[in-house]
Amino acid sequence: MFYFDWTIILVIAGIFITAVASGKLKNTYARYARVHAQCGLTGCEVAKRILAANGINGVVVNMTEGELTDHYDPSSKVVNLSSAIYQDTSIASISVAAHECGHAIQDNLEYRPLRFRSSLVPIVNFGSKLAFPMILIGIALGLFLKASFMGRTFITIGIVAFSLAVLFQIVTLPVEYNASKRALQQLEGLGILAGGEDAQADAVLKAAALTYVAAAASSLLQLLRLIIIFRNND
Repeated sequence: MFYFDWTIILVIAGIFITAVASGKLKNTYARYARVHAQCGLTGCEVAKRILAANGINGVVVNMTEGELTDHYDPSSKVVNLSSAIYQDTSIASISVAAHECGHAIQDNLEYRPLRFRSSLVPIVNFGSKLAFPMILIGIALGLFLKASFMGRTFITIGIVAFSLAVLFQIVTLPVEYNASKRALQQLEGLGILAGGEDAQADAVLKAAALTYVAAAASSLLQLLRLIIIFRNND
């Protein structure tokens, strides 16, 4: 008899949400990558100015390969900017650079959500690799070896491991939004943005933040699907 797994709708919804957010970011970034900031500063220069203005002397600004690979590494105290962001003078470039410096400011001020997120990294990395192999092993034990108890145990461990990854993405949300807020404050306070450019920078930062919301929502939907399937087949 044909059986329709309705929970696949949750996966499709997650894919759709992620695709919309990703498309929004790419379109917004492409739009404001063509708008040069009146200050004439590159992303690298903006980053260095923000760090200096906040008395952060131990953080280095590096250029890294790839597109939109920008990130702040709290362990090595490095603001990594992709080549386009590092070298360009667009609204998109200085906005992204300022956002990564927002994380450096968080680190310097010992912002607790950032500290908590950083503490989760090794656990989440391990859990992400463990989650689906454990679930697959559990399914195999239940189906082929008829070891239902062991199968349920492995599946439960896999779901808990995946839950840690979801927790990480949820914790990431306030960290990213706070970094964007700090970025705008720095750009405006240091006079880097001219009239009307604050709204453009805000649009870039909001589009970037939306991708984190979408990733968290997609992971939550996937976790919900795993829980529903497991409970229905317990």
